[in-house]
Amino acid sequence: MTAPDSMTRAEQAPVLYDLTDGVATIRLNRPDAMNSLDIATKELLRETVQHAAEDPAARCVVLTGSGRAFCTGQDLKEHIALLESGSSDELFTTVERHYNPTVLALASMEKPVVAAVNGVAAGAGASLAFACDLRIVADTAGFNLAFANVALSCDTGSSYTLQRLVGPARAMELLYFPRTVKAEEALSLGLATQVVPADELESTVAEVAARLAAGPTVALGAIRRSVAYAASHTFEEALTLEGEMMTRTGATADHRTAVAAFVAKEKPAFNGS
Repeated sequence: MTAPDSMTRAEQAPVLYDLTDGVATIRLNRPDAMNSLDIATKELLRETVQHAAEDPAARCVVLTGSGRAFCTGQDLKEHIALLESGSSDELFTTVERHYNPTVLALASMEKPVVAAVNGVAAGAGASLAFACDLRIVADTAGFNLAFANVALSCDTGSSYTLQRLVGPARAMELLYFPRTVKAEEALSLGLATQVVPADELESTVAEVAARLAAGPTVALGAIRRSVAYAASHTFEEALTLEGEMMTRTGATADHRTAVAAFVAKEKPAFNGS
């Protein structure tokens, strides 16, 4: 698959895409608007995430933001304008057209996904981060489940992901009483995987992403799929899928490479197949 025509590295694009050494970096690029999501950004983000999911050269995906925010969710200036113009179709189909397919692709792609949370992640922005496997968070960043503050329900998968990170009771508290959960508290709650100084975020994420991209991609994707499946299925069903994934990964070139390297007492070099 080739990248969509709109997928460009031009600095004015609201979403940037870079693929280097197996790491696909998706960067929200509306720093003056705190990387909020207007329609154009949502459409390009959806295309970009789906492209990364399908790109065999992308062995790890990083989601991050430009400037001082990760993503502050829905662009409320555009939202207000649509409310005042009576454009209800644009407003109330965006979950189905934009948020749902984007977060589904993010959460279900069979490769590791890392959120590099460089600043505040609010509303749908927090939800996007929660759909990633790892959330490496700058010590100046934080999360805010801001939905109730604007009299809206939660979206972008947060009803599913949030309670799995912090438990149902704490999830309800964070959704009922929105506040900014700063980085260190986010770590203690389980919202963050790792907190690092802001000036070390880029290098830390690069190191983690490079390690994942150099790993056995099919096996990592199978692990990701198995854990997600087990969260909403019975133990017996989870065992069945584990068996299927073991058969699948056992047939890969990377498995043969790893076994041969183990016998030879060498470090395996995986090619992702």
